[in-house]
Parts: sequence; structure tokens; C-alpha cells
Amino acid sequence: MEVNMVEVPDTHEDFKEPPSPQQRFGADVRAVRLGRKLTQKHLATATNYTIPYVSQVESGKFMPSQRFAEGCDKVFGTNGLFAKMRERLQEEDHPQSFLPYVSLERKAASIRRYSGLFIEGLFQTEEYQHAIFRAGHPSASEEIIASKIKARTGRRELLTRERPPKLWSILHEAALHCRVAGREAMHRQLEHLLQMAKRPGIDVQVVPYSAGAEGMHWLAFTVLEFDNEPTVAYMDDPQGGRVYRRPQTVQVCIETFDRFRANALPISRSLELIDIARKDYEA
Repeated sequence: MEVNMVEVPDTHEDFKEPPSPQQRFGADVRAVRLGRKLTQKHLATATNYTIPYVSQVESGKFMPSQRFAEGCDKVFGTNGLFAKMRERLQEEDHPQSFLPYVSLERKAASIRRYSGLFIEGLFQTEEYQHAIFRAGHPSASEEIIASKIKARTGRRELLTRERPPKLWSILHEAALHCRVAGREAMHRQLEHLLQMAKRPGIDVQVVPYSAGAEGMHWLAFTVLEFDNEPTVAYMDDPQGGRVYRRPQTVQVCIETFDRFRANALPISRSLELIDIARKDYEA
């Protein structure tokens, strides 16, 4: 019985992704530059940056600085347009591969999430997020890390709206003992998790170590259900994650989630285990 394998689609239908806000910014810079009949060297000199920097921004591979955006406005005579676009970039700083999921998550009626070794993103405190983003982006500036935290924290708004989605989160016991950001931070994180788990419409279960291979999966994944649209799945992967729409792939994710749920502790016992871990960090 293979529990840990999730089918990969054999077509490219699931892999179409829109350009990221960062890529759109770069494309707009290039379009205006060419419209003004300027070279990358002209723009680099006028904004006091290098040609490779301009090239990386235009290709969408580099997050532009606010100063560069303001410099573009001066060179192009665009009256603050690029500075405002840069501010919106910071507010919308999700990875490109995650943008389709964010759009779908906002209108989902039900969210089922297996998060494995990390606390579910919607339940993470800001200091927990900071530690994760800093580990994943060791060379990023604090401005970029802060923008990523703001983007992830902003997703919580869907849990406070008039008709929030039903959220069922399953995590492995290892997530309770993986010391992210230190003992005190983990104490606060688990305290926050318990508070979230007591909200109406939110269920949290823990797969214990004793479940063995039946409770293990190397990738986190989510199943989203809608009132008037087909169910979809989202799966993390080394390239950032993808939305899957093929019924066969979605069904595999649903069955895998159900198997984890069957091997998880009951909800009340799960909360007790989280509280025990919280008290251990407190001690």
C-alpha cells in the first residue's frame, strides 16, 4: 500500500501560471524604456544603478528597490507611477507559483491542509514566519522578509470574514517539536495555534509519531472545495508549488488526506498534545 505517493499530471494544463507582480513591473519598465528609445545603459546611468541590475529587474528576476522605482519615474517622467507600483509589489509579495493558489483560497468554501513539519501558514505567528523566510532566503533584505510576512499574514483575513471557509488542518507531531525561532517563540506559536483551533469552523489534528509511515508525507498539500466550481488541489514542491485541476490528481490528494485523518489523533486529544508541547517550551 503506497500512501506517500501523489500522482503527477501528464499534461501541461495544470502548469500554466500568470506572470508575477515582480515580472509585470519589470516588463512595464522595459516597455516604457523602449518607448522612450533609451538603452539599459542610459537607464542604469540615470538611476545610478548598474546595467546588470536593470536587466535583472526587467526580466523579473530581481525585486526592484524603491529608490530605483523613483529613479525610473524621474527618467521617464511618469509622475510617481513606478513608485506606486513598487509599493503594491511589497503588498503583493507572494511567490509567482503561489499566486494562483491565493486567488483560489479567497473563494474556497472548504480548505483541507496537510502541513507536515511546519505549522499551517494561516496559523503562523510573525516571528515563526520570520524564521522560516530568513532560513529560505538567507541573502534577502529585511525589507523583503517583512513584505513576505505581511503577505502571508494578510491571508488570515479570509478567516474573519462573514462566511469564512471551513478549515481542517492536519500536521505531524514533529511540527510541534521542530524548534523554529527558539523556545519562547515556539511557546507563543503553539499558544496561538491552540487559540485558532478553538474557533468555530476550524479543526486541527495531529498525526503522532506512533503512526509511523502511515502518517508521513514529504510534501505539504491542500484540497480546496468551492460552492460552484470543481475541487482543486495545491501541492508544495521544490520549485514552489502548483495548482492541480485534473480530477484524478485531486482525488489522490483527497484520499491521501483522508488516510492521514484516519491515522491522526482525535481533535480533543490533538489539542491536548499541542498543549503538552506548549508547556514543555514554557518550562
